[in-house]
Amino acid sequence: MSAPLLVLDDIRKVYTRGRVIRRPTFTLEANLSLEEPGIVGVVGPNGAGKTTLFEMMTGSNAPTSGRVLVAGTDIHGVKYRERDRLAIHYHQSYQVRRFRKRIPSAFLAPSPTRTPLVHLFDEPQFNLQDGYIGFMLDFFRKLRDEGRLVILCMHPTASWHLDILAEIAGQFLFVAGGGVTRMADFRSLVAEQRFRLYLGPEMTRAADAIAMAARSSTR
Repeated sequence: MSAPLLVLDDIRKVYTRGRVIRRPTFTLEANLSLEEPGIVGVVGPNGAGKTTLFEMMTGSNAPTSGRVLVAGTDIHGVKYRERDRLAIHYHQSYQVRRFRKRIPSAFLAPSPTRTPLVHLFDEPQFNLQDGYIGFMLDFFRKLRDEGRLVILCMHPTASWHLDILAEIAGQFLFVAGGGVTRMADFRSLVAEQRFRLYLGPEMTRAADAIAMAARSSTR
């Protein structure tokens, strides 16, 4: 039996400040397993830790405790320049290749893969010109169909952002309150009260309408 594509094994990231007495200023915790290829939506308020989560997943920000396993390999034990052969992080339109080096790369292991298994898109820029959104969604589906795990982080500020999430993502991760909550589908996400508060009244009405339309189409 093959290992899950991505495991966050009791990861915990604590930021502190203070020269003499270090006091925690922010903590993020996650414990979950994404076993198979698919497309996962990530949402949550600004400052909730979504980018920190992505950085830990791709090996550029080490967790305070816990492990990130990509297909069974601890990505933080892999040579820095080869970590994007396991998981690759795109922020908007560029690849993130920034690593906090604690251990000389010579003491780390090579990547067991040559091409990334996990693709993380951090608030990608969706151009509204004709056909562009469809092209991007087809690209995400192509990666999934090739056996990859696609993780798409969006900050919904318009109803069409919600349309994209509802159409493309098979499940969701809601990042808020220092934790990561897994949601089975878009309807479950919309039913989450913290998500509704995050969206606000106008966007919540749009989300309800999209969820209702999706429910009607599956009957």
